[in-house]
Amino acid sequence: WDLRSVNGKGLDLRLRLPDWVDGLELALRGDLAKALGRGNVSLALKITRDVGEEGEAGLRLNTGALQAALLALRAVEDHAMNIGVTLGQASAADVLAVRGVVEQGAAEVDTAALRAAILADLPALLADFNAMRAAEGAALAGILTAQIDRIADLVAQAKAAAIARQDEAAQSLRDAVARVLAQSDAVDPARLAQELALLAVKTDITEEIDRLTAHLQAARALLAETGQIGRKFDFLVQEFLREANTLCSKAQSITLTRIGLDLKTVIDQMREQVQNVE
Repeated sequence: WDLRSVNGKGLDLRLRLPDWVDGLELALRGDLAKALGRGNVSLALKITRDVGEEGEAGLRLNTGALQAALLALRAVEDHAMNIGVTLGQASAADVLAVRGVVEQGAAEVDTAALRAAILADLPALLADFNAMRAAEGAALAGILTAQIDRIADLVAQAKAAAIARQDEAAQSLRDAVARVLAQSDAVDPARLAQELALLAVKTDITEEIDRLTAHLQAARALLAETGQIGRKFDFLVQEFLREANTLCSKAQSITLTRIGLDLKTVIDQMREQVQNVE
């Protein structure tokens, strides 16, 4: 057996099986679909026949395929001769190498019993496979948890930086008002108030901090679930990135800009890891 998978939007099964075991692929597809929810899954099975005491490997000659191969060979030689091309003499080994000329004695095998034995072996294979996936998932959960903790720390830093710059922002507003009043005595108070309110909104990151905090709670809740969370997590990461971009555009300070860039870096790293979550 060789069973592998990578994450995917749905369940995509690709099987490479001995085609002479009747009904095997259909049965395996059904069992795999029940055991696996998502992923691009590749399953290969190789069966080796035991050689008997006299070295009998169960080979037999397909006389129909042999006749067709010889006729095709003669047609090729005749055509080559007609156009003046000289071909090398084909050997018996060359003819036997043509697909279908020599067959395994599969007709002598009880394929029903063999199929049952193969299917009976599948649960142990799937148990090992899912155990490996679970181990990888546990490691991935640890990585995502650390990234979420890092984002939470950066959001706390951004909130503290926003509070620390309040006095500076207020002074900037007062300076702006003073400059406007110094240039003209006929300033419309309503217009001035509107411009100041707009300026305050453009530099206020309270809403972004609140949304990032809510996204952090949602991310931790998703990690605690036991079902398929990959798509939900992917959408949530997009919301994280949107708020981080807005925070950067409103930063208006070196400290907040640095924090915003660090946020975007961690969120982008988390997005890459989320692609591996079922």
